[in-house]
Amino acid sequence: MQFKDYYETLGLEPSAGEAEIKTAYRRLARKYHPDVSKEAGAEDKFKAVNEAYEALRDPAKRAAYDQLRARGYRPGDEVQPPPGGFGGGPGGGVDFEEIFAGGGAGGGFSDFFENLFGRGRSAGGFAGNARTAQPPRGDTRAKLAISLEMVYEGGSVRISVNNKTLDVRVPKGIRPGQLIRLAGQGTHGDLLLEIEYAAHPQFEVDGRNVIHVLPLAPWEAALGATISVPTLGGPVELKIPSGSEAGRKLRLRGRGLPGTPAGDQIVELEVLAPRPENDAQREAYQTMREAFGEDWRRA
Repeated sequence: MQFKDYYETLGLEPSAGEAEIKTAYRRLARKYHPDVSKEAGAEDKFKAVNEAYEALRDPAKRAAYDQLRARGYRPGDEVQPPPGGFGGGPGGGVDFEEIFAGGGAGGGFSDFFENLFGRGRSAGGFAGNARTAQPPRGDTRAKLAISLEMVYEGGSVRISVNNKTLDVRVPKGIRPGQLIRLAGQGTHGDLLLEIEYAAHPQFEVDGRNVIHVLPLAPWEAALGATISVPTLGGPVELKIPSGSEAGRKLRLRGRGLPGTPAGDQIVELEVLAPRPENDAQREAYQTMREAFGEDWRRA
């Protein structure tokens, strides 16, 4: 299998902090998301970005990866895992086996990822990740990462665990840390699935609220606009008030995660200046500079 440089994939230095990793992931996931990008190979790049973020956002995974990277491997180098995994135990020093149920964000990872963090057994359809560990008593515990869309809608996911393929019903609005018990499906007893939320390229979670960062052009922020905004229930039209500034937050009531009461979606505005690509666009920026003057910051 070939070594992957996850820092290079996200355009980061190995010293990057948690906030930098999250920012880089969010920017690249927006850029290459298959629903919006028309760039050639966008889907493969989107998967690579997701895999890199999944490896670096978790401190235990990142430590195991950094330990391997420190050996001097470069992208494309052949890597042979030693017996028992890279860290001398299951999952390369991570104390669980990670089982992937391919498809969607968080699934369908490369052989390199699976060998480093625990080889998965693929099952059709999106179900996030199940990470298993055997507690002292007879039950088997596992962590099941599910998409925010599944939390919003509820439904059934398919996982592979303990050499079995199982369909698991996920209640609408389930919370991180809640358990789903599958009687008799553990190694020597029941299977207890602890819920966690998979990383999402467009949303972050704050309680039952979801946060979406919406990029705006300067003229949209200054003059106002009506823009289609993604939500977990589908896109909605959002009116941007004129004179909006970067960091302003707009609220879509009831568009967050289900509950009593339901959460809201918070739309945080991010003002970005498009790069001029031709003479006409450069001239437009020149006109703006002349109109606003050099002292616009102080104004």
